[in-house]
Amino acid sequence: METKGHSNRQKIVQAASRLFYEHGYNQTSFSDIAQAAHIPKGNFYYYFKSKDQILEAVVENRLEDIRAMLEGWERSITGPRERLLRCLDILRNEEQAVVRYGCPMGTLTAELGKDQPALQGQAREMFQVFFIWLTRQFEALGHAGEARELALHVLARMQGIAAIAHAFADLAFLRRETAALRDWTQNL
Repeated sequence: METKGHSNRQKIVQAASRLFYEHGYNQTSFSDIAQAAHIPKGNFYYYFKSKDQILEAVVENRLEDIRAMLEGWERSITGPRERLLRCLDILRNEEQAVVRYGCPMGTLTAELGKDQPALQGQAREMFQVFFIWLTRQFEALGHAGEARELALHVLARMQGIAAIAHAFADLAFLRRETAALRDWTQNL
């Protein structure tokens, strides 16, 4: 049974996650989060004493979501190539948000890397989860010797596509490059 405290904490984490993505970590205040979560600012401090604590909870929540998504693909999608293609669908499925705000993982780690390296390390773990999963998929495809490099290639391509599509607000570019990456994956 979910308690009111747990529900309020989740509202804060979800609101903060959205605001960090749309406005950036450094541009989001406690007041912004409290207002978006519909939690009085005075009650807000009961759940989180600092914005850094909120970020930790946001990253942990995103990690849980990423792990659950990847585990779901492992259960529901038969082969590694099909799972890789499903991963690439993230760009297309979230194309409007990607064009408007960039990649939620990439923008957060880039922002934190400028002046908050300890927090960046926490955010970088999201990439690590994808990297490990992608490496396993390439190994299962028979590319054990180069699986790590292929995983990094896919991560770099996806991040590059997201960054350029965002920079130029170019949906056609995102679709074209995602299709090319899908073709590359099909022909491995």
